[in-house]
Amino acid sequence: MATWLAFQRAVNVGARKYPMAELRRVLTEAGYGDVETHIQTGNIRLTSPIADQALLEKELEGIFAADRGFEVATVAMAPAELVQIARDADAVTAGGVPEFGHYVELLRGPLDDEARAVVEGRDLPGQRAVVCGRAVHLLFDIPYHSAKGPNAAVRRALGDSTNRNVKVIRSLAEKWC
Repeated sequence: MATWLAFQRAVNVGARKYPMAELRRVLTEAGYGDVETHIQTGNIRLTSPIADQALLEKELEGIFAADRGFEVATVAMAPAELVQIARDADAVTAGGVPEFGHYVELLRGPLDDEARAVVEGRDLPGQRAVVCGRAVHLLFDIPYHSAKGPNAAVRRALGDSTNRNVKVIRSLAEKWC
């Protein structure tokens, strides 16, 4: 059985409610083992005989859609990948922690050179993006809620992805890896 970490996008926001107790129940009933969640934002740890990331993401999304009645984009990764993302976060901020936050956009796969250039080439005051493998580190020297969100070109380059505060990334790497 492989251990996986899965991250849902945009749950428990507005009408897109997915209580974590119900999520754990649905996944356990679907045959997944050792199901755990962390806070209310769709952070999941589970075991599965599925060894293929894309196949697991597709299966989880099907389970979530059937249970909730709406699509829930999900990014899955092995625990070692999350540990590397946490290490990369430390390296990215080695010159100093941004005043207003460090968020991490988790990707389904690494960006190609063209997509990476679109994401890292976005020149906005007080905002910087650094691509490391399957993550984009978003660094803010202005208040997060004042920052301009990703434009359409950046959103297309990222594809299905979800973001977390770097504190959550580090906590999960310690807790589950």
